[in-house]
Amino acid sequence: MPDLLIELFSEEIPARMQSRAREDLKKRVTDGLVEAGLTYASAQAFSTPRRLVLALEGLSDNSPTTREERKGPRVDAPEKALEGFLRATGLTREQLGVRDDKKGQVYFAEIVKEGRPAAEIVGEVLEDTIRNFPWPKSMRWGAGSLRWVRPLHAILCILSREDGAEVVPMVVDGIHAGDTTRGHRFMAPDEFKVTSFEDYAAKLKRAHVLIDPAERADHIWHDATNAAFAQGLEVVEDKGLLAEVAGLVEWPVVLMGAIGEEFLDLPPEVLQTSMKEHQKFFSVRDPKTGRIVKFVTVANRETADHGATILAGNQKVLSARLSDAKFFWENDLRVAKSGMTLWLQKLDNVTFHNKLGTQAQRIERISKLSRTIAPLVWAEPDAAAEAAEVAKADLASEMVYEFPELQGIMGRYYAQAAGLAPEIAEAAEMHYKPLGPSDELPTNPVSIAVSLADKLDTLAGFWVIDEKPTGSKDPFALRRAALGIIRTVLGNDLRLGLERLINTQLLEHTIAQSLDSVDEQAEFFLDRLVDDVAHHGVFGAAFHAVLDKLHGETEEPFKIEEGTWLAHLRESLPGTSHDLLGFFHDRLKVYLRDEGLRHDVIDACLAMKGADDLTLLVKRARALSEFLETEDGGNLLQGFKRANNILIQAEEKDGVEYRFGADPKFAEDETETALFAALDAADAVIAPAMESEDFATAMGAMAGLRAPIDAFFDAVQVNTDNPVVRRNRLNLLHRISETCMQVADLTRVEG
Repeated sequence: MPDLLIELFSEEIPARMQSRAREDLKKRVTDGLVEAGLTYASAQAFSTPRRLVLALEGLSDNSPTTREERKGPRVDAPEKALEGFLRATGLTREQLGVRDDKKGQVYFAEIVKEGRPAAEIVGEVLEDTIRNFPWPKSMRWGAGSLRWVRPLHAILCILSREDGAEVVPMVVDGIHAGDTTRGHRFMAPDEFKVTSFEDYAAKLKRAHVLIDPAERADHIWHDATNAAFAQGLEVVEDKGLLAEVAGLVEWPVVLMGAIGEEFLDLPPEVLQTSMKEHQKFFSVRDPKTGRIVKFVTVANRETADHGATILAGNQKVLSARLSDAKFFWENDLRVAKSGMTLWLQKLDNVTFHNKLGTQAQRIERISKLSRTIAPLVWAEPDAAAEAAEVAKADLASEMVYEFPELQGIMGRYYAQAAGLAPEIAEAAEMHYKPLGPSDELPTNPVSIAVSLADKLDTLAGFWVIDEKPTGSKDPFALRRAALGIIRTVLGNDLRLGLERLINTQLLEHTIAQSLDSVDEQAEFFLDRLVDDVAHHGVFGAAFHAVLDKLHGETEEPFKIEEGTWLAHLRESLPGTSHDLLGFFHDRLKVYLRDEGLRHDVIDACLAMKGADDLTLLVKRARALSEFLETEDGGNLLQGFKRANNILIQAEEKDGVEYRFGADPKFAEDETETALFAALDAADAVIAPAMESEDFATAMGAMAGLRAPIDAFFDAVQVNTDNPVVRRNRLNLLHRISETCMQVADLTRVEG
């Protein structure tokens, strides 16, 4: 069985495209070969800036011959039906057979597909792969029609056997496949032949090319960390930058250079970001001071002066870049020390979203909500409001304009320069977090308040204007915002009524959307409405009561009449609130899936009171999940479902509800009496345990019901002929359901 080696040699492939291209080449070629009937033992894909490589071991020599029987029309069918069958099979009438069928005699075709040699199939599959390769961006060159990410120069395609290598015959846009390749562009540009993958990899290494990107990355990191260690320094880890740099070179040569003394006082994040974004340099830190003092660059060749000329050029360019950064930093510090007023004024003219107003309007909403949230997270309300007012000021700074990824980080530095309290400066950075599943959480109460307010305002705003995530599209990162709130709440063990906060901000945004049509009296009314909902209640009866109460205090022009936007508010806002809270619950299910909590268990807990308290919800779901994994829990669930199903069927049949009146005096069997006693005992424990959120005790009391419920069903017939006993037993089943449903809605748990 031969091995297959493919190399597509081109001009430099952008580093960001190489990983996906490797996988696409591997998948498209292997899928095509398998579809054509070939098999293989293993496949590996590699890339360098100038080549995509695929190596397959144990490829079949030939595809198998296949025979397929296909049933056709009846022999007396219209001529057109027969002609269509002949076209589909590619046979003539004489090649068809006739067989007896239950509907009479019918035509049968035996289609034989002869096996083909691997080389023929490989040539077809590779040509199709090259012509239809899914590059994010591609180009044409010369007079040909082929599109590739950069001009394609050569194709190496060989089948290797013990007795030698065979070139796969194929031509793509005038490029003939061969068995030759080239080494490093500068250090070994000559062409050479290869006979196998092992021969190919070894010769390329001698020609100063490492084809495995993982090997190049390891080499870079090893040499960089060793060079830093030798000087008592450490390289700042950046896996994304390491992968990118490994895609920029075929023969990595690590060089360490110095940063100009005049730039060392810049914040380390500024130095690191500037060097990474503009120069693809790694930062080297002094672990004693935390300052960035040197850089590591990776050249693509060895030089006679050991990289001195390369380093000199890099340091010259770096100095120019860092001079810009220093200029921005010094200008920004002057504004920060004056109180950041200039930046806050600029945000009046910066649009956050064309339907949601300016950044300044957004800051005003976040500040107001931060004040509301602060007491719930043990923060001082004035500090939280002040932190929210300045947290986004750095968006107008020159440094963040140049490096948007530094927003928040620079805000902390500028708040410190302005002489603000440490917790306010910290909130400027931490209110953006968490930005990803492994990112740190805000833990300071002021930071928590501003972080939650920021994300809640964003979510509520986009829900009000109906620009929610759809499918895989989430242009405003709303899923990330919801997950950030969930992680912050759970990570800090916060007890929040999330629905009330959602409703507060939905009201704020709905009012903002309608301000053009209301007068001063209306604005006063609406402020009262928001305050009442924020502090005293949620939608439903409480919301309507607030509306009715305030309606009575207003004059004629502001009555809640049918067809007005305020009447629409009464009708639509509760639904929007429910939808947004449901979005949080969906994100929570995804988040908890990693720890093994099933969706149906969470759904069972969502049906209970307090489902907008995420910490309580998760605590209840974990306790229920652990209980259901026990033998008692699993059996009790089955007993509950049995009782509930019998009860539902009886109520549907009789047209009445069996919801009260179960009395032990009508018990005919001792198991009934025992079940009554067990339910009384369980109720006495479960209700107070749930009130005090002692779910373990409540679940333990439920576990005690397993034996009496099982004994009851084993001993008695519920639908007995005695109507009084039957009614009493059905009411007893409702007691079982009612007792168990104090813990969670077990009807939602799958069996």
